[in-house]
Amino acid sequence: MLYAIISQDRPDSLNDRLQARPDHLARLEALKNDGRLVLAGPHPAIDSADPGPAGFSGSLVVAEFASLEDAQTWADADPYRTAGVYENVTVKPFKQVLP
Repeated sequence: MLYAIISQDRPDSLNDRLQARPDHLARLEALKNDGRLVLAGPHPAIDSADPGPAGFSGSLVVAEFASLEDAQTWADADPYRTAGVYENVTVKPFKQVLP
C-alpha cells in the first residue's frame, strides 16, 4: 500500500538539512531502485523553486510499504529526522487516484 510521509521542518534548519541531504537522498534512491517511490520532494519556504536562504518548510514522500508500521519505521530513521531537521512527521495511508 502507498503511504504519505509529511514532514515539517523546524525553524532555521537549513544548514542541518544541507548536511544531512546526501544520506537522505540515498535512502530515497534505494526506494526508487526498489520501484517503491512514487514521488518525493521538499516544500520551499517561499514561492520559489530555489528559495535560497529562506530554506524549506518540510517534505513530502509518497512510497509503497508493506504496512503503516513499516512506513513509520522508515520515516523515523530518515537522516533529516535524526539530524533534527524535522520537528514533526506524519505518516498515513495514501490512495493514488490520478494519474
